[in-house]
Parts: sequence; structure tokens; C-alpha cells
Amino acid sequence: MFNHIPVLLNEVLEYLDPEPNRSFIDGTVGQGGHAEAILQRVTPVVRQSSGRLLAIDRDAANLAIAKQRLAGFGDAVVFIHDSYAHVKRHALANGFARVDGILLDLGFSSAHVDDPGRGFSFQHNGPLDMRYNQSRGETAADIVNAWSEDELARVFRQYGEEPKAREIAQAIIARRKERLFEQTQDLSECVQKVIPRRGKIHPATRVFQALRMAVNDELGELSRALPDLIDLLQPGGRIAVISFHSLEDRVIKTFLKERRDLSMVTRRPIVPTREEITRNPRSRSAKLRVAQKV
Repeated sequence: MFNHIPVLLNEVLEYLDPEPNRSFIDGTVGQGGHAEAILQRVTPVVRQSSGRLLAIDRDAANLAIAKQRLAGFGDAVVFIHDSYAHVKRHALANGFARVDGILLDLGFSSAHVDDPGRGFSFQHNGPLDMRYNQSRGETAADIVNAWSEDELARVFRQYGEEPKAREIAQAIIARRKERLFEQTQDLSECVQKVIPRRGKIHPATRVFQALRMAVNDELGELSRALPDLIDLLQPGGRIAVISFHSLEDRVIKTFLKERRDLSMVTRRPIVPTREEITRNPRSRSAKLRVAQKV
């Protein structure tokens, strides 16, 4: 019933080491794959346990799936529809002021890619949206139809590391003077006029990635959330963060190493095994970093 494959699951369980009566926060619960495995360990059937998990996600569709998947754990799991950047107030309001472990999985789910209605992918035509939380904020269409050439070029260069960022921004400005962007195919075709398709990687890959990060303020959310997350960890507690982009990994690495109240558990990022990449190709760029509160 649940097709979501959690990335680096065994490694997450090894480093977070969930045990009965412990409390955890999953700030990006998604469809509940990691959360399910954690809850199975903190709430064993063989004996009563007060283990709990706070499950947060800003995507309402994914959160609904997680609620179905984790329904059997009853009151042991608390669901919150919001960004993990606001985790502190939800944690304090729900009895998670001091927790044993925190997980962030910063990858966007297969459901986002595979659903044309979400507008994340150039592989399926649909509305140019890209918002994780579809109830608020600018869409990708809003950005490409309104932002200046300089702003668009900066986004493509900074978030997508796109060599032809300026040329693509100019092409977008020229195209929208004739007709506004509405569908993912509109943008994909515009990019392909600047970068002809060669090889396996689609020319619009970096542009779509950059727009997704801008629409959802992914680096800003991460930077704002990390200090609050560490405040919620009790001494000896651990935070595990899975990233899929070099910019995200840089933010995480710098923050974790600079905090004097943290000790790095992983000297180098943990990456998927060949077997996992074969089983789940979308895990190939994942990196896991873990730190412990001292």
C-alpha cells in the first residue's frame, strides 16, 4: 500500500538508536517511512512504553499518507502540518521540550515528482507550482512571470549551479512578454531553446531544482530551523540530517561543526551503499550527517 522507500534507513536507525521510552522528532515525516521504523523501536508491542514521536510536514498530501501509515501507533505520534522551521513552538506545545533524537530528510519525495499536478517535474506536464505547502506562498509560475532578469539569473546560478543562468533568464523574460508561463512544459521548452538536449541529463534539470529551492526557501528554512532543533535536544541526544544538494550539505556541515554544544558523530557524510542505489536510484545523491549534544 505504501510505496515510499526511506533513504539510508538502516544508517538512520544505527545512529539515532531509538529505544523504548525515548522521544523523537521527525521534522520531514513525508509518507512516514523513517517514522514508522523509529516508532516500532520506541513503542514495542511486547511491553508498555511511553516512547513518542512528533511528526511534522508542510505537505498536506504526504502528511495524510503518513497518518494512515502510522495510525496503529495511536497517541504515540503527534502530527503537525507545518514547516520544520516552526518546530520549536509545536514541540513545546506538545510535550517535546527535550528529545532524544531528531531527523530531517531534506529530499523531496517521489510523490512530488510523479504527480503532474504538483508541478515539480519536467517529465510530466502540469501547472508550474512546486510548492510543498500548496496553501501559501509564491508558485514557480509566479516567480518566472514576475522576477527580474538579475533575480532569475541569481537563482539559477546559486541554487542550480547553472552555467547558462543569464541566457536562460533572458529567454524567460523574452518569452513572457509574448505569453506567461503556466505549465511545466512551457518552462522546459524555453530552457531547451537555450540548451539543446544532449545525453541523459535533461537541460532543464538545474533550472527546475533551483526554482523548487527558491519557491520553498529551502536553504532559509534549514538555516532558521537548525538552532531551534539543537535547543530541543537533551544532552546525549542526536540530530541526523539527510541532504541531497551540495549547498544544503554545506549549511549543515558548517553549522554542526561550529556549535560548541555539539560533537560530530560522523566525521564524513554517510552515503548509500551500491545495493541501496540499485534498489532506489533516487537515493544516489543522499548524504547523512549526525551530531550529538554534549
